[in-house]
Amino acid sequence: CDGGGSNSSRHYIFKEDLQKTANALGLEIRIAHYPPYTSKYNPIEHRFFPHVTRACEGVVFDSVETVKTLISRTSTSKGLTTIVHILDKIYETGRKYAADFKEIMPIVFDTHLPKWNYRAIPQE
Repeated sequence: CDGGGSNSSRHYIFKEDLQKTANALGLEIRIAHYPPYTSKYNPIEHRFFPHVTRACEGVVFDSVETVKTLISRTSTSKGLTTIVHILDKIYETGRKYAADFKEIMPIVFDTHLPKWNYRAIPQE
């Protein structure tokens, strides 16, 4: 995860949503945040995003479908490809975590760098 923004390691709303996802899927989810201001070193961004940029160069974005088509065609010489889904849901702002989540939070923090490394274990 990126170290800032809405999925920041400091935000409880992200942890609460993560726990809900783990519960719904019945899967343990491990999170390892990049420290703040270091996500630019994310290797997948450096390996893949230049190809996305190249696929979109010189094209006028006249519709969401145009952008989806361009990005869908992106691939690397190593075989990395994209799957594009357009989300039509409106992003909610100002959301708050449940009042008691901080006290009953079932998130398990690692012993090494617990602020940035933790697990959401499914609850019944």
